[in-house]
Amino acid sequence: MKSLSSAPSRSVAAAATSLPAKIKVDNPVVSLDGDEMTRMIWATIKDRLISPFLDIPIIEYDLGIKHRDETDDKVTIDAAHAILEHNVGIKCAGITPDEARVKEFGLKRMYKSPNGTIRSILNGTVFREPIICDNVPRLVSAWSKPIIIARHAFADQYKSVDIRVPPGKGTLKMVYEPEDGRPQEYVVHNFDGAGVGLCMFNTDESIYGFAKSTFAYARMRSLPVILASKNTILKQYDGRFMQIFSEVSQEFHDVPYEHRLIDDFVAYMIKSDGGYVAALKNYDGDVISDISAQGFGSLGLMTSTLVCPHDNGKTIETEAAHGTVTRHYRQHQAGKETSTNPIASIFAWTRGLSHRGKLDHNEELVQFANRLEKSCIDTVESGTMTKDLALCIHGAKGADRQFWVTTNEYIDAVVDRMVNEAVVDSVEAS
Repeated sequence: MKSLSSAPSRSVAAAATSLPAKIKVDNPVVSLDGDEMTRMIWATIKDRLISPFLDIPIIEYDLGIKHRDETDDKVTIDAAHAILEHNVGIKCAGITPDEARVKEFGLKRMYKSPNGTIRSILNGTVFREPIICDNVPRLVSAWSKPIIIARHAFADQYKSVDIRVPPGKGTLKMVYEPEDGRPQEYVVHNFDGAGVGLCMFNTDESIYGFAKSTFAYARMRSLPVILASKNTILKQYDGRFMQIFSEVSQEFHDVPYEHRLIDDFVAYMIKSDGGYVAALKNYDGDVISDISAQGFGSLGLMTSTLVCPHDNGKTIETEAAHGTVTRHYRQHQAGKETSTNPIASIFAWTRGLSHRGKLDHNEELVQFANRLEKSCIDTVESGTMTKDLALCIHGAKGADRQFWVTTNEYIDAVVDRMVNEAVVDSVEAS
């Protein structure tokens, strides 16, 4: 796979001759490759920002759509179990195929979201948090503190059964059959014609895990928790989320907690100054995390960390909170310049590496991850940025070439900072 530039980075060449010894990492991380533009960026990050600085074992899984098809998606399941074994997974964005993608790649079938498959196996909570650069204006100007979205990444619409109801009259029913009792039958709707139907579920075990992960994360960040649901309509379904969160909040009595209706919460979120963890069901979290990301400036400035409750947060999976950037990939295929923001993908690596360092008591690795994050932000705040951020800062004139750099040029600038800081640190230490 070609990188974003066929020529070696000047910074990598400098790193090879100027850097002190690589930081030794004993235990592996699991790297999950993806598709299209983010797949290319993934390779570049490993080549330019990881390998020159770290001596680290990386267990690779190719979750590109073609390889998923070749393995009947077994590779996705294997990758999830590898994360459980090694505690740290770092994931590139991948394709969830629709009918057009099935035809484009000649797939055997329309595979489910790789994220959904992995999250079901890990049964974790996704925490999405904005990456804040001081010179990137917020579209929601009131937001001065982070809004962290805790998304319950299990079941609901993502594990549902949905149907097309054919023309004619008929009755849609929901049936629950206990192993040791009589079936319980519920009429959903009496149809007079065609329509659609949906049945979804969740489990107490998963909701308890969601609640405990959310309160533990909020305690770590010294932030309050807001659960948002629609319990006035879904009295049993969302009502159960409310009951469990209320119960778990008693265990975390030092963490401020409140419940809001989802529509009330959205209105509150827009006018608030931020500074809280918002606990949201699967679909709500999917939508509102994108609103939050854009409100803070860019979808390219959002981290995503899946935390597993079964081992008290020992196992995590990190990823960028955006997709494969197909439009830029088509431009690349046409030989055009591309300026895709790689920051969220880089932060997927830094958050995973930082967690690896904390598990292994490897302070050098934690410091490296922090330094790489700071280098990304400092590079933007110094005026070197990709096109999406230039448009945020300069408006329409930000599309002019003088205001932005290519993906490759941005990563080069970050590497330059990392190399220079590492050399300075080495000289000072000697």
